[in-house]
Amino acid sequence: MDIHEYQAKELLSKFGVPIPRGGLAYSPEQATYRANEIGGSVWVVKAQIHAGARGKAGGVKMCRTDEDIWEAADTLLGKKLVTTQTGPQGKLVSRLYIEEGTNIDKEIYLSLVMDRAKERIVVCASAAGGMDIEEITESDPDSVLNVVVDPAVGMQGFQAREIAFGLGIEPELVNKFERTILGCYRAFRDLDATMVEVNPLVITQEGAVVALDAKMSFDDNALFRRPQISELRDKSQEDPRETYASDRGLSYVGLEGDIGCIVNGAGLAMATLDMIKVAGGEPANFLDIGGGASPERVQKSFRAVLRDSNVKAVLVNVFAGINRCDWVAKGVVLAVQELDIKVPVVVRLAGTNVEEGRKIIAESGLTLRAAESLRDAAEKAVAAAKDSNAEAA
Repeated sequence: MDIHEYQAKELLSKFGVPIPRGGLAYSPEQATYRANEIGGSVWVVKAQIHAGARGKAGGVKMCRTDEDIWEAADTLLGKKLVTTQTGPQGKLVSRLYIEEGTNIDKEIYLSLVMDRAKERIVVCASAAGGMDIEEITESDPDSVLNVVVDPAVGMQGFQAREIAFGLGIEPELVNKFERTILGCYRAFRDLDATMVEVNPLVITQEGAVVALDAKMSFDDNALFRRPQISELRDKSQEDPRETYASDRGLSYVGLEGDIGCIVNGAGLAMATLDMIKVAGGEPANFLDIGGGASPERVQKSFRAVLRDSNVKAVLVNVFAGINRCDWVAKGVVLAVQELDIKVPVVVRLAGTNVEEGRKIIAESGLTLRAAESLRDAAEKAVAAAKDSNAEAA
């Protein structure tokens, strides 16, 4: 789960990370009021969306007067902001963060991520922070410092100081920099985060260390024990297909193709996507129905997949171990009957009670297309989708 910049900053500040003064606004009037509350002569109006590269897309505007703030807010609110991270569909701006201006002397990139290969938290830092960090790290990867944190002892002060020295931080600022990094680490650890990114972490002309921007992502599986984090979720920033599925306990990731996939097990689901590509098709989603696929759960899966109007065929691929093929078959028949599914449905069953499952499919009286193998299923699904597209044309 992702959260907005202002939410991430509020969380980090509770762990001792310095942030500029700012306030939230939902209208141009509120934006100018927030700026007057903050005081000063320079303000920054920031679009709040779950994506980076806002500055290059015009989502961050420097303002010096009330009129500038009003105009910036009026331009951004209600707009779909398209950045390099949103894709062409963009993300809707429904709130703004108004922040005091900062006298920037130096910009630093700082992030903490979970390295699943190492099974460790890794701290990444670069002296080349700011909007061009992606290009810089790609052209000069050696400019990024990486520190691996031992989970048995946590991040230590000497590691934070090593990063500071490696980045060329002035000696009188090392202690401030150390406290900031350790604060980010504690937030990552204590809130079950999967990423904390501060870009840029700036050193001001006054000698302060300030988090000028912040992003945080969290482990969905840990939200049950972090209700204060769960409440920060903004569904308007999510893919509506994924939101619908996750609210019903389904593991779903939306893709851009036209073949809906209902599969049990993440590994088999990935293999199914690959086989569809090999067969010349494009999957519309990743969907893992899990180990206990009751008929009702299969029906929910069909509802989730068919919410995507691009879907021209559905491929059900189940290898039953904990599951039972007859349960899945009943769910498929129930879904097709009750949902009045118009697109072709290809069903491949294997494993526990496979003969009973195939019998249910065969005797259903429905136009379900059975497949013997994964390759056979993928080829039939691709052919069905092409037929549907040809009919639509």
